[in-house]
Amino acid sequence: ARRRSEGSAYSENIMATPATIHVSVVSAEEGVFEGDAEFVALPGESGELGIYPTHTPLMTRIRPGAVRIKVPGQEDEELVFVAGGILEVQPYEVTVLADTAIRGRDLDEASANEARRQAEEALRNRDTKIDYAKAQSELAIAIAQIQTLSRQKKRR
Repeated sequence: ARRRSEGSAYSENIMATPATIHVSVVSAEEGVFEGDAEFVALPGESGELGIYPTHTPLMTRIRPGAVRIKVPGQEDEELVFVAGGILEVQPYEVTVLADTAIRGRDLDEASANEARRQAEEALRNRDTKIDYAKAQSELAIAIAQIQTLSRQKKRR
């Protein structure tokens, strides 16, 4: 930014922009990630959100899926699965308050596939008394976990 100083000459007044943003991903059970990042991407309620340092303040719900965190000096992104929650963004801080949060490397593919199978079966079996909204939610969570696992595998 240039500012007019006293007199007619211009002086350079360059404001440094920090290259990182502080990220916290927490669930009711534990803190899953805490640290600095170059950017964060996650599934917002209306679509994928990308957040860089100095982002406009924002608060929104998030959908089940992968939170991708680009850590400075680290080639691969950190992946954290979230089963929905709330996102708060400040210019130099991102906080994800997740219903459930699991590090990508800690996800269990067999459990995710079994949860998906059970949710699909519950939705197909109309003879039982089930909560369809709950079954649909469980299916969305299982699918999001499987997608996060797939993304994790591609990085290896």
